[in-house]
Amino acid sequence: MDKARMIEATAGRAESISGEDVERVCDALFGTVERPGVIAEGLKQDVTVVLGSFGRFRMNDRDAAFDPGTALTEYLRSETR
Repeated sequence: MDKARMIEATAGRAESISGEDVERVCDALFGTVERPGVIAEGLKQDVTVVLGSFGRFRMNDRDAAFDPGTALTEYLRSETR
């Protein structure tokens, strides 16, 4: 799934939020080529970014790493609906 499809799917689920609003939030979180997002800025400051039971982003030496959380892991293993 590319960014455009993710934005479309998210806007469709949120119903009252436009695709443009979703795109601005995604860009603010994840960043663009021109501007880093808040996740990247946190990692640059060696801060672990926790997104509830979805997972966490952290620095692993000089590389970014993602550790899936309980909710994501259980969903992918079909342990939840």
